[in-house]
Amino acid sequence: MDQAIDATLARSFGLSHEEYGRVLSIMGRTPSLTELGIFSVMWSEHCSYKSSRVWLKTLPTKAPWVIHGPGENAGVVDIGDGLAAIFKMESHNHPSFIEPYQGAATGVGGILRDVFTMGARPIANLNALRFGDPSLPVTKRVVDGVVRGIGGYGNCVGVPTVGGETNFHSSYSGNPLVNAMTVGIARQDKIFLSAAAGIGNPVVYVGSKTGRDGIHGATMASTEFAADSEEKRPTVQVGDPFIEKLLIEACLELMTTDAIVAIQDMGAAGLTSSSVEMAGKGGVGIELDLDSVPQREAGMSAYEMMLSESQERMLMVLDPAREAMARAIFEKWELDFAVIGRITDTGRIVVRHRGRIEADIPLHPLAEQAPLYERPYSEPLKPASLGPVEDPSGLEAALLALLACPDLASKRWIWDQYDATVGGQTVKRPGQADAAIVKIDGSRTALALTTDCTPRYCAADPETGGAQAVAEAWRNITATGATPLAVTDNLNFGNPEKPAIMGQIVAAIRGMGNACSALDFPVVSGNVSLYNETEGRPILPTPAIGGLGVIEDAAKAVGIALKPGLDLVLIGETRGELGQSLWLREILHREDGAPPAIDLDAERRNGDFVRRLILDGRIAACHDIADGGLLVAVAEMALAGNTGATLHPIQSALAPHAFWFGEDQARYVLAAADSAAILRDAQARSIPARLLGSAAGAELTLPDGTAISLTDIRAANERFFAAWFA
Repeated sequence: MDQAIDATLARSFGLSHEEYGRVLSIMGRTPSLTELGIFSVMWSEHCSYKSSRVWLKTLPTKAPWVIHGPGENAGVVDIGDGLAAIFKMESHNHPSFIEPYQGAATGVGGILRDVFTMGARPIANLNALRFGDPSLPVTKRVVDGVVRGIGGYGNCVGVPTVGGETNFHSSYSGNPLVNAMTVGIARQDKIFLSAAAGIGNPVVYVGSKTGRDGIHGATMASTEFAADSEEKRPTVQVGDPFIEKLLIEACLELMTTDAIVAIQDMGAAGLTSSSVEMAGKGGVGIELDLDSVPQREAGMSAYEMMLSESQERMLMVLDPAREAMARAIFEKWELDFAVIGRITDTGRIVVRHRGRIEADIPLHPLAEQAPLYERPYSEPLKPASLGPVEDPSGLEAALLALLACPDLASKRWIWDQYDATVGGQTVKRPGQADAAIVKIDGSRTALALTTDCTPRYCAADPETGGAQAVAEAWRNITATGATPLAVTDNLNFGNPEKPAIMGQIVAAIRGMGNACSALDFPVVSGNVSLYNETEGRPILPTPAIGGLGVIEDAAKAVGIALKPGLDLVLIGETRGELGQSLWLREILHREDGAPPAIDLDAERRNGDFVRRLILDGRIAACHDIADGGLLVAVAEMALAGNTGATLHPIQSALAPHAFWFGEDQARYVLAAADSAAILRDAQARSIPARLLGSAAGAELTLPDGTAISLTDIRAANERFFAAWFA
């Protein structure tokens, strides 16, 4: 605590020489250690989005059903009947590599707080996970810890984990991605915001006590990893889901009153970010007395308390006339409640500790003079088309190999560690539908929820990959019968100071924006996680999309399970696009070519047609076609329904492997009783459609006549995790 305050220390805190010079200009003097810490976390990439903000502003964020877009703790959309869905996705990538269990667990806890701090009761969690090479011991350790952390926290806090995705690629070996999403429900007239107001109003700390865990966590999340990542364990927070459950209930109880003026969770940068953001948004000042902060460790300094990222804590501005009532509620739930400051008219944050002023910073320049970079970037080169490729294996061997690979292997080992049904409102669980379906308590209405991204497409062509991630989320929601409403995003990239990486970011956001506009699917919240590199090796660009839709009658939602006696119908045009496909990677061990083209008009036209069929009760099952192509989609439907199918020989100019394993977009497989009528309707609307076969028996009969038992298909599909964690 006695180290010299200079540019060298500032650099160790993540501030550049120019940024430290800006701090000196704002302060007019050398800052104290606490002041330097406040600037460093508020100006970190993780908190300020200084490399991405200029591009994020280009995304479409408005629609008639959007109540609050980016800028609040989470996005808010109108779902009818006076209710709102509140949702967001955030990353906990770096912490989950250093300490997988706690990193993932506190990622879940943090995103839960973003949602219930706005007045919503959380009803569902999802996650998007990317892990490294499965042959490496570190990957197994990280997978095991992350999955246990997600399950341990979510199960204990009583919120179901209903969906997500899990992929593997060597680029994530030193930098896994853990993106957590939470969805909650609130009354539209009871949504709570974070802007502080009311000069003299008390600033109240509630929840757990403050410790030394997570100090400079936001700074750590804004830098590349080096070989010493194990030494960063103290920057990883430690969570307690049982306290979080109490905090949820106490906050929601207080929210039924008129006591709260403003509320903010203490997430990244802890007490610093919550106090600075609340006062800054409200255009007021704030004074804090750290002697009153509940502490679980002795001798904590002002610097440590302001930067601690201890979990399960909230900051509130209360109506002073309601302070005693609020205290009684939190004491009933056995949580700390402490008045630690007040709102002022000074426009400054003033921090006192042990009779001394440890920080006195003007809030306006702290926010308005925060770095905003238009970093140089190079436009990604468009990849060459793949061209014709020979099939060395045939349909049967390729299908079994694809279903056994880590990306397509059954994730039951993961799902079984999550409680997907706590709360009793889950209609479609993991593996049952393209999107999870969660009913709203006391209503027929349900939400459809998904996370999607295909990083190998994004690596080959970031603009196409960004658009595809949005389109697949839209398609997965549509495939259940729900109407897509909005997205949250989690943009995971490498070092933005490298023009090639910055080019990926710019192109991916451009693709996302185009797709969101074309599909009326606005972005209402999100998170950016940069510097995902280890010793200079970046991850694949991964702009993960969390999608939310609504269906007015949960009973009309369909899953993917085949039933005997139904016909299989393919919707959408098949061109046999094998570039960047899983077939190419798993069978030929190649990762090249252009990803499948995105036709947003076709996405909209085909999806709207499929949704109408579902809502009219004409489809018994529906599955969008994505990783692995058409034959994989059919096999997954057969496994889900434990019902076989016979596929007809297809009259096509395409080679069989291109037709059955190409990953062309805007396509669905439907299972229906009256296929002839559906084909006529599709033709009348100029929508490509064809009969594929019929469902029956216990075998999947391929178009070449080969029959594979569902037992053998299931054994291949479930082999990976069972063998890995035997």
